[in-house]
Amino acid sequence: MSSSSNQAFYDISLVDGYNLPMGIIFKPGNNSKLMDIPPNLTNLICIGTATYLQPSGDAPDTAFGSNSTYPIPLEQSISTQAVLKWCPWPLQLNPPQKPGDGVYPYPDDNIARPPFNPCLSACAKWNQDQYCCSGSYASPTKCKPSYYSLQAKKVCPDSYSFAFDDQTSTFVIPEGGGFEVVFCPSGRSSNILATFGNQIREVARTGVVTPEIENLAQNKTCIAQKSDAMLNEPQASLIALIVVLVWACFW
Repeated sequence: MSSSSNQAFYDISLVDGYNLPMGIIFKPGNNSKLMDIPPNLTNLICIGTATYLQPSGDAPDTAFGSNSTYPIPLEQSISTQAVLKWCPWPLQLNPPQKPGDGVYPYPDDNIARPPFNPCLSACAKWNQDQYCCSGSYASPTKCKPSYYSLQAKKVCPDSYSFAFDDQTSTFVIPEGGGFEVVFCPSGRSSNILATFGNQIREVARTGVVTPEIENLAQNKTCIAQKSDAMLNEPQASLIALIVVLVWACFW
C-alpha cells in the first residue's frame, strides 16, 4: 500500500488457481488528488464463474464505480458456455465423474461440468519449473504462459495468470488510499490495463490526472475501439493456438 517510490501496487492473482469471482475497489479517502483518479482506471474485476457472468454489454455492479461518465472497460467476448469450460480438464479441482462404464474420450466436454468448480493452475497441479517460472525458467525470457494461463487471461484480462505477467496485471497508483475487496461480484471481468495502462502509469508516476487522461476516461468510443482491437489481435490467437497444440501433444 506504500513504497519508496510513493506508489501503491495491487492485483488479483490466478497464479495458483481460481476459486471465486473477486473485485478490488480503490478508496481514495479524503485525499483530493487521489479523488481525481477516475474509478474506471483503478477498480478491477475477475469473474471466472459462469453463474456470476452477466450478458455482454451489461455494466458491473455500480459499487465498482462504473457509470455513464466513467464506464469500466469490460471483457465483452467470452460466453457463459466458455466461462463454464475455461478451466483445462485435468486442472479441475473436482472433475465430473466418469460414466458408469468408465469409458469416454479424454477430455469429454459433453459431460456437464459443475456450475462452480475451482481450477488449479498448472504450477499448483504439477509443480514443474516451466509452469512455476522457477529453476532454469526463472526469467521472463524463458518462462512463458501455459495453456492454463492463456485460458485464465481470456476470462480475467486484468488478473495475473503466471509469475511474469506483470505488465498486463499490476495496478500502480499514488500511495495514500485504501482498498476494498469484493467477493463474488456479478457482471463481467474488467479489461482496464489493455485500455488505460499508459494512463494509469502516468498518474502513478506524476500523481496528476491531466485533462487528457480525464477526457480519455470518459471517451466511450475509444474504450470500445481499444477493446475491439484487443479481441482482433492476431498474435494472441497464434500464440494460443501453438500452446493448445503443444498441450494436446503433451497429453
